[in-house]
Amino acid sequence: MESPLESVGSAGSAGSAESVTSASASIEACRPAAHDDLAGVLTLARALHAELRTMKGGELLVTRATRPEALESAYVALLARDDARFVVGTIDEVVVGFGIVELETLVDGTTLGVVTELVVELPARGIGIGELILDDLLRFCTGHDCVGIDASALPGHRATKNFFEQQGFTARALIMHRPLAAP
Repeated sequence: MESPLESVGSAGSAGSAESVTSASASIEACRPAAHDDLAGVLTLARALHAELRTMKGGELLVTRATRPEALESAYVALLARDDARFVVGTIDEVVVGFGIVELETLVDGTTLGVVTELVVELPARGIGIGELILDDLLRFCTGHDCVGIDASALPGHRATKNFFEQQGFTARALIMHRPLAAP
C-alpha cells in the first residue's frame, strides 16, 4: 500500500515484549493482537482516523488508505495472515495502542515491510508503548528478510516524524498532491 495510515504513536516474534515503569509499577507490554482486543482496537482506529482528518492531507489519506471493507472484518482477517503482523501495546494488560505491518513483494522479488497503522492513545504516549510496538514490527520484518520498513507521516505532524526518526527512520519520498475540485 503506497500511503498507509500514519502512526501517531509516542516518542516479529510470536512472543511479547514488556517493561516495568518504576514510578507507577505499571507493566507495559506488546503482544500479538487477539479477537478479544478488537473492541479496543476499533476505538483506537476510529480515534486515529478522526485525528488524521483534522490535519493537512489527512482527509485524503484516510479516504485513500482506510481499509475498504468493514474495519472489524479487516482486522479479523489480519489476525490470520502470515504476511502481516498485528500487535497491541498494553499497560497492565489494558490495550492502549496497536500496530500493523504488512509485507509487500517488490518487482525484484525482495520484500518490504509497510507499517499501515500504529497508534497509541494520547494519555499513554511518551512512556515507551510506541517503541515496544515498533520493535515487535521490526523483528517481524527482520524475520521475513525485508529489505527495509516504510511508515508514513503527514506534513506538519512533527510528533510522528520525530518518533520515527528517533527509531532510525529517514525520509525517502514525498507525495505531492494538487486538488482538482473544490471540496
